[in-house]
Amino acid sequence: MMKYTADAARYFDDVEIIEYHHPGKLDAPSGTAIKTAEMISENRKNESPRQSKELLPGALGATHKGVPIHSLRLTGTIANQAVTFGAPGQTLTIRHDSLDRESFMPGVLLACRKVMSSNSLVYGLENLL
Repeated sequence: MMKYTADAARYFDDVEIIEYHHPGKLDAPSGTAIKTAEMISENRKNESPRQSKELLPGALGATHKGVPIHSLRLTGTIANQAVTFGAPGQTLTIRHDSLDRESFMPGVLLACRKVMSSNSLVYGLENLL
């Protein structure tokens, strides 16, 4: 998902991230949302300035590397992230929903298998795929 959003960032000036996690998650925004914002920022050509005035502080979310991030902590969610891009007359949303913690296991197993053959720090599962 993060790779797809980084690719799409080359074609859209407007983008926002909404990440959802269970209420027990200790950090906000998630590391995934922060990394996604960094990958988007590295690939953007332009950034549309926000013109909305916040009537309540934080109403427009936090901003990292020029990308707004909104964090929700809700019962019934595990880990979900949606990145919505905007352009005149259109939007593109790329979304990933983890409905069960079981969805994390293939990545954990891959990392466990590859760690023994790595001689350096690897940051990001995409670098092991």
